[in-house]
Amino acid sequence: MEDGGEIITGGGTGTGDGAYDFHRLHNYPLIRHSDMPDEMRNEAMELCVTAVEKYPSNNESAARMIKENMDRKFGSSWHALVGEGYGFEITHEVKNLLYMFFGGNLAITVWKCS
Repeated sequence: MEDGGEIITGGGTGTGDGAYDFHRLHNYPLIRHSDMPDEMRNEAMELCVTAVEKYPSNNESAARMIKENMDRKFGSSWHALVGEGYGFEITHEVKNLLYMFFGGNLAITVWKCS
């Protein structure tokens, strides 16, 4: 810049080349929407993170793990979606919905509908 200002590019993660290390900066759970009680939401969020870390390249197995564990902990009729680039419209029981992101753009939706 002509006024002597500095141009900053990228996110700066110490890679040295100015590249934005997306997965390293966004490797935390981000809750987009939830109407669950705090304790249930925290348990569900931890379960989701554990599942996608255990099955990083198999969203179907991660969703199955989430569903089975939620059924065991909170009663049956839980459903789980894990993936990128999907839309949804669902009917769910009140106080039984979690919509979150993990690892950047991996979305996880968990809800109960009996």
